[in-house]
Amino acid sequence: MRLSIIVPVYNMAADDKLKHCLDSLLAQDLDDYEVIAVDDASTDDSPVILREYEEKYAEGRKKVFRAIYCSENHRQGGARNRGMKEASGEWIGFMDSDDYAAPDMFKKLLEKAEATGADVVGCDYTIVDHHTFTPQKNVANNNPGQTGVLSEEQHKSLILRTGSVVTKIYKRSLLEENGLDFPEGIFYEDNCAAPLWSMYFHHFEYVPEPLYFYLTVSGSTTHYVTWEKCEDRIKAGLIFLEECKKRGLMDKYRDEIEFRFSELSYVTTLFSYMYSGKKRKVRNIISLSRMIKENVPGFRENRYYKEFVKEEDRKLIDLHMKNAHLFFVWYVMLFGYRKIVNRIRGN
Repeated sequence: MRLSIIVPVYNMAADDKLKHCLDSLLAQDLDDYEVIAVDDASTDDSPVILREYEEKYAEGRKKVFRAIYCSENHRQGGARNRGMKEASGEWIGFMDSDDYAAPDMFKKLLEKAEATGADVVGCDYTIVDHHTFTPQKNVANNNPGQTGVLSEEQHKSLILRTGSVVTKIYKRSLLEENGLDFPEGIFYEDNCAAPLWSMYFHHFEYVPEPLYFYLTVSGSTTHYVTWEKCEDRIKAGLIFLEECKKRGLMDKYRDEIEFRFSELSYVTTLFSYMYSGKKRKVRNIISLSRMIKENVPGFRENRYYKEFVKEEDRKLIDLHMKNAHLFFVWYVMLFGYRKIVNRIRGN
């Protein structure tokens, strides 16, 4: 088998999201591949839909569809890991079940891999608000400077800006030989997997086209920020940090690893939680301050801090480090002021 595409599924039956995803994968301009959908204990009609596709795309075809049904929910990371264990393809790809692929996405990625000898190939994605194959808001997921047989500097660049897991294909041997998988039972598992995996790439290539379609629906609660989700982001970062220590990667990439950890688990978490405006609590802000001080107390002296963190955010972080209560009050007042200004301006 040339390629295995793994799709974790949890309650995606509504609005034909799951069908759109699977149809796009099974219509790829490619032969000799399989789509493995892993139902993560869905409570809607997702398993019914998967059984329909099992009947339509049976074993023995050049395009094979298989479904795996989990009795317990292990979140997306656990579902992906289950799919990886069952995969038979030389290459592994991932797709979220509410997104979809351009008809030639995997053909172009495989052709790039075969032409260059790469062990990982990525592409760009486009954000769309309805099912269409016309790109709307394109996002460059990597850059040409990160490609080729990787130097130490290129590895550092990829740790800092790895890009998404779902826009890439990986040689299965690369993942298996290095024991690479996803954290289970939490959201934001990619925050750990993406930068960690990049340290094991040998040759990375990139197709600068938006071949992956990321569907975002107005009013969706998918990206609703809760403190529970913030805690999962922190857990993913702590797993990443621990894995890097355990694997002996800190000496070579300490600055990059510690910045990536502090950026995702602290900076992004702090501002996404405060910006959400939903049931914010001072005790959670205090907890976040303690977490970063315990794990990377000197994060503001990191060589990448000023380069990647905006000046206004750095000032707010300085305040948070001094006094979490004062930061909380100041941010709430600032957030309220900006909402009033935007309303007056009609934004």
